[in-house]
Amino acid sequence: MNDRPVAIIANAGLYVGPALAQALAAKGYDLVLGDPADGLVDEISTLEAETWVVDNVSDLAEPTAAPRLLDMAMDAYGRVDSAVFFTGQIVVGPLLSSSADDLARVVKGNIEAAYRALRVFLPPMVERGEGQVLAITSAAGLRVTPGAPLYSATRAAANMLVKNAAVEVAPSGVQVNAIGSNFMDFPGFIAATGADDPERRKRIEAQVPLGRLGTMEEFARFCCAFIDGSSRFQTGQCIGYDGGWSAC
Repeated sequence: MNDRPVAIIANAGLYVGPALAQALAAKGYDLVLGDPADGLVDEISTLEAETWVVDNVSDLAEPTAAPRLLDMAMDAYGRVDSAVFFTGQIVVGPLLSSSADDLARVVKGNIEAAYRALRVFLPPMVERGEGQVLAITSAAGLRVTPGAPLYSATRAAANMLVKNAAVEVAPSGVQVNAIGSNFMDFPGFIAATGADDPERRKRIEAQVPLGRLGTMEEFARFCCAFIDGSSRFQTGQCIGYDGGWSAC
């Protein structure tokens, strides 16, 4: 049996997933990757990490997605030491202009997806008496977000779900934390905000106390502290990773 630690990265094709996979592989982890980015498996192989791929699991609200990821880890390694996932369904617009369909979309994408991931990944860790789970949510759940009330509210609900799960499983030695991110330099944010225009980008960065967007590489390094086994005394927290925006 391989003694290397095992991590599930539920979304290895988008956002911080590829950078996080590379960071954990460099730390000696073998990986189960959901929908990895093109070329990622080959890149990780140079770090002597073993990888297993699970396709078509990007929607964690789908009842079979998280179980398929866990089944792969258990079949390949018989255990899982860490799991990280991110979810997100954005609906913008004033509350008074919203619809029941808008509410259903954000509940499914931001709460149900997080619930299903936690409900699946936590039990085997509780049984082993150790493990780390990180949910990547949004800093919009940490402060009032004008123009996106349904999104902000359901992100806050997901953060609270993480906190409750953490307290529930803490006696077993399992850690559960969340990171709420915003103002990150990745294609999705750039396209959604029009930040590919230099003047528009300057106006966006002016909203960030640190005055810039965050990179995927530095975000991955930050995430590692919650899932790489190096810090075992932090649980039940949701921390903003947004250049200081959520503190304002």
